[in-house]
Amino acid sequence: MAERRYGNNLRRRTRGQQESFFDYTLLFIVLFLLAFGLVMLYSTSSYDGSSQQGDPAFYLKRQLLSTIIGMAAMIVVANIPYHFWEHFAVLGYVVSIIMILLIIPFGYEANGAKRWLRVAGMSIQPAEVAKLGMILFLASLICRMGRNIRTGKGFLIVLMIPMPICLLVWKVTENMSSAIIIFGIAVLMLFVSSPDYKRFILLGLAGVAVCVLAVFVIVSLADSGSLGVRGTRILAWLDPEAYASGKGFQTLQALYAIGSGGILGKGLGQSMQKLGFLPEAQNDMIFSIICEELGLFGAISILLLFILLIWRFMVIANNAPDLFGALLVVGVMGHIAIQVILNVAVVTNTIPNTGISLPFISYGGSSVLFLLTEIGIVLSVGRGIRLKDL
Repeated sequence: MAERRYGNNLRRRTRGQQESFFDYTLLFIVLFLLAFGLVMLYSTSSYDGSSQQGDPAFYLKRQLLSTIIGMAAMIVVANIPYHFWEHFAVLGYVVSIIMILLIIPFGYEANGAKRWLRVAGMSIQPAEVAKLGMILFLASLICRMGRNIRTGKGFLIVLMIPMPICLLVWKVTENMSSAIIIFGIAVLMLFVSSPDYKRFILLGLAGVAVCVLAVFVIVSLADSGSLGVRGTRILAWLDPEAYASGKGFQTLQALYAIGSGGILGKGLGQSMQKLGFLPEAQNDMIFSIICEELGLFGAISILLLFILLIWRFMVIANNAPDLFGALLVVGVMGHIAIQVILNVAVVTNTIPNTGISLPFISYGGSSVLFLLTEIGIVLSVGRGIRLKDL
């Protein structure tokens, strides 16, 4: 009788127990993308590293160091309750603005762009800080606004919040692609919080109209000689062969790499375009080298991995314990999804060249560090999900 009573009590306690959720699938996808990125980075950058830096593994070593630091940050952040970061939401927004402004007197230039700061011997890109800061601030703000976000005033407030940072990123760092990503993160977070889809349809139509009008004006002024760098990029996008010796050169070389890869590619390490023909192959254009060496099969496989990553984000967001956690995951999802779409679109000449990296794969210490920190936040939200042991 005593044993039976003990067994009943044990089963009762077991039914009431709750178990923390940890998304090992998400972690595996991220680790695979990191490993694949390091392999492709070495394959892509070994020629430039040898000829320019005297070390074929120059870029690999720097990226590996940033990846290790980023993974350490991911582990630490994943074990901190995500509500802890709500206290730093306003601070993150303010620090983002300050860091961008510090580029004016203290920033240093690389590859023709002044976008980095030296912090403790490391290069930090304030635009990456701004993306994470925007996710934290908007998640906190939307939760505090509650039902007021459904009003026209609330909608406009959330939509205007990212505008100062977007303008600073665009004008101070001359990084329009990061400005677009930051605004896209805000729109996506607002989209999942507001049930009125008509506003987003109107917003989308207005955006398309502005883009079409801008292209029309630039084309009409093509012969005036008054176009700036971005205007010339749009003309090169429309007809890259006409600008083959200028702004269309990188795009054409990327398209040659994609076309020469075929279905299965030339083989890992066998790319010809990386041998000094394709500028910044290890950065913005690494997807074209993937297509050349691994073919259409390799390119689609990587895109499928990103789709699986987005799916895991959606699973965690849908099951998050509260709105704040769900919005954090949606913000990270928007960041990665928009950046992947823009990178692939640029490489394939679907949109004008904006200079955007491929998450976890392209060379860039700041990018991989803050991306892994964001993954840590997502894992922290996932750990907040409780599974009942039935």
